[in-house]
Amino acid sequence: MSDYPAVKAALRAQHIETPSWAFGNSGTRFKVFQQEGVPRDAYEKIADAAKVHEFTGVAPSVAVHIPWDTVDDYAELARYATERGVAIGAVNPNVFQDDDYRLGSVCNPDPVVRTKALTHLLDCVDIMDATGSRDLSIWLADGLNYPGQDSIADRQGRLEEALAAVHDRLGEHQRMLLEYKFFEPAFYATDVPDWGTSYAHCVELGDKAEVLVDTGHHAPGTNIEFIVAFLLRKRRLGGFHFNSRFYADDDLMVGAADPYQLFRIMVEIVLGGGLDPNSGVAFMLDQCHNIEPKIPALIRSVMNVQEATAKALLVDATALGKAQREGDVLGANGVLVDAFSTDVRPLLAELREEQGLDPDPLAAYRRSGYAERIRNERVGGAAAGWGA
Repeated sequence: MSDYPAVKAALRAQHIETPSWAFGNSGTRFKVFQQEGVPRDAYEKIADAAKVHEFTGVAPSVAVHIPWDTVDDYAELARYATERGVAIGAVNPNVFQDDDYRLGSVCNPDPVVRTKALTHLLDCVDIMDATGSRDLSIWLADGLNYPGQDSIADRQGRLEEALAAVHDRLGEHQRMLLEYKFFEPAFYATDVPDWGTSYAHCVELGDKAEVLVDTGHHAPGTNIEFIVAFLLRKRRLGGFHFNSRFYADDDLMVGAADPYQLFRIMVEIVLGGGLDPNSGVAFMLDQCHNIEPKIPALIRSVMNVQEATAKALLVDATALGKAQREGDVLGANGVLVDAFSTDVRPLLAELREEQGLDPDPLAAYRRSGYAERIRNERVGGAAAGWGA
């Protein structure tokens, strides 16, 4: 495996961001199972994220969610992260949990509620300024449950107005990533239901607005790799929220439902130049770990993304292009199948050893005793969780 220096260089440069909320008690809509040792505040979440980076070497940033991760001094929080070898990544506003948002946030028919939501979005840009964050990651639960409940067209106008205000507030090196979800919690019409809607808004807004692709937010059978290829070509792919789903809900571990789909997505990323640091594509996890332990689940998720990326990097682009030009359907497909069938675990183990890491991050974490330590140290206080 030592004869792949370019592949190793690309893997070494890849950064996979962990989400602060995945370290707390979070899970499905019907129940959140409590676990011992979960963080009680934003600082302990960052400490856990630092452990994921310590054992994987490729998770140097952690996304925060406001107000779940509210602190008195965000610059101090950023310094705390830096001292532990990580940085604050994307800032995620929350405009979906307050009772005021029952009929939507920035699309709400009530101007008072819209003002409240916009103020929160702008406050999150202030947090970006304090932490050095580049990305404002926006997901809106806004939508309608019943025909006639509100004007679909008017809601789009309210959305445009709010997004423009946020876009204008962003600093020179900041950007907004607009996520989409085709349903839930709105079951009749969602205000940002698909990548096309997000893309149209981003193009209208300007260069600081890009699309965020959550891999769990698509109807069954959707060709996500087509979306990725299109957005890359148009230079509007801001990044990913990696996760999986089997039926309607999302936030399972990335690659759990369909590893081949994750590989196909990464093939388009590699062929489209999305691994180039200058592309700006952010690789972020967005997962809830309800029955599995938090930190090992995130380590495994980072490893899943790494494995899919390594396989994508092994695709013989020359042979693929030749087969495509010649109309060799089976030959072209075979190039992808061959790469996907390759066992890249020895390559990744070798890479980690070259980086001074344990070749098996999960085993190294288990041996570290960190899980036992936090279970003992974090007794008392309110554990952080979804909505807290």
